[in-house]
Amino acid sequence: MYIRQNEGSLMDAAHAEMDEKQLDAIIQRRARKGDVDPDEREELWKASVRAYEEKRRRMARLEWHLHHTAQAERLRRTLEALASHHEEQAAKLMDVRPKGA
Repeated sequence: MYIRQNEGSLMDAAHAEMDEKQLDAIIQRRARKGDVDPDEREELWKASVRAYEEKRRRMARLEWHLHHTAQAERLRRTLEALASHHEEQAAKLMDVRPKGA
């Protein structure tokens, strides 16, 4: 999936994923060693949750952007076709050529 420049860059998404993977690696490494104090583990967990939530927010924002863009385009096509139809009907009633004909 591609992210438009105004919605964030691919680098932002890659950076967030790398941060999340690094946090996971640190947590797992320290857990194996058994040298993580509970407070530090809590802070690492909170950082991991924040990174995950930010990634979810970005994806939701992108999905809504795509939804609204697609809906706007669909409505634009429908309404342009409908307006053309009504212009043709009005022109027929007045024995006038429609615009651009």
